[in-house]
Amino acid sequence: MSTMKETQESGQRTTKTNKESKGFTEEERAAMKARAQELKAETRANKDKEEGENAVLAAFGAMQEPDRGMAKRLHAIIKASAPALSAKTWYGQPAYVNKVGKVVCFFQPAQKFNTRYATLGFSDTANLDDGNMWPTAFALKELTATEEARISALVKKVVS
Repeated sequence: MSTMKETQESGQRTTKTNKESKGFTEEERAAMKARAQELKAETRANKDKEEGENAVLAAFGAMQEPDRGMAKRLHAIIKASAPALSAKTWYGQPAYVNKVGKVVCFFQPAQKFNTRYATLGFSDTANLDDGNMWPTAFALKELTATEEARISALVKKVVS
């Protein structure tokens, strides 16, 4: 019986302690709720980034050479020049989005529309403005060190 009495007393003490404690303030609860939402959003964003990256890699696999080689090289240049951009497919083409999910640049393989060159394009959200007129797409027949350096500079400008 003494064991049961101790348990009852213990339960009573806990109840009294909980009643005496006010717990977390409204501000603390709001902060915890906000942080939980941030963590969920971060998890979703990381999952979306991973899915986007996998989709782009699959798109590379569906391409034929020389488009595949150019696309893979562009991917490496873009990721190195602007790590803040995330990869995803856009109309089945490799594309790169900013933090708010807007496409800023994309690669269109020559074989997609049976053209004689591939295209590296930039959307209106890319920060490429230069006076009253500037290019938003570039024809690519081959990637040499010169083109790679120019693309790297353009991509850096896009995220500036």
